[in-house]
Amino acid sequence: MGFGPLRVINEDRVRPGAGSIPTATATWEIISYVLEGALEHKDSIGTGSVIRPGDLQVMSAGSGIRHSEFNHSKQEPVHFLQIWVLPDREGISPRYDQKTFSESEKRGRLRLIGSPDGREGSIVIHQDVEIFAALLSMPATPSRTRWAGGRNGWVQVIRGAGARSMASRCAPGDGVALEGEATLAVTSRAGDPEFLVFGSATAIARPARTRDHDNCRQDFARALKLSQRRRPTSQ
Repeated sequence: MGFGPLRVINEDRVRPGAGSIPTATATWEIISYVLEGALEHKDSIGTGSVIRPGDLQVMSAGSGIRHSEFNHSKQEPVHFLQIWVLPDREGISPRYDQKTFSESEKRGRLRLIGSPDGREGSIVIHQDVEIFAALLSMPATPSRTRWAGGRNGWVQVIRGAGARSMASRCAPGDGVALEGEATLAVTSRAGDPEFLVFGSATAIARPARTRDHDNCRQDFARALKLSQRRRPTSQ
């Protein structure tokens, strides 16, 4: 299940004023990336925040935390990605962090937004994982970057008609796995392509198995069912 330590990428749309009830979670590094609207977060360690486009949020569930996410607006929907990453150890103290990365920082380049050591102003993730964000301008020239040998990659297309990652044609919401590639290339024919790239070691550190780890399939299924209930109906 998943691709290395990257276990799930949920794309959620929440109608105005709706959201999830407080939920107990342990173990996972949970990352939120807002595409449109404003997502409000509250948790049992006292965090209360609002995440908007350009913001990246990480919550280490660690030894256990209760949290809820809901639409901050009473008028506009919120559209966001929630990403679950397996941490490199268990028993991490629950924590929350949030940083803003401007559009200009991501325009025409891979901007590092998440890493295990927080370098280049990125947000810290407790796993040998790097997360990059990029925006291409139209007409889009191919975005190419050297890819570190011995690392796997995952490209998640957020928006951009006719996007291509390596040899694969992609639509928004599609993902492409990279294994044994020396170079990453992304192009698009229309729109302003936006995508995330996840890089990880081929062999990853894994925490001991826990109830939360063993039952993550059921957790994901419940989360998906809740998110589907919250999706706005088509007009």
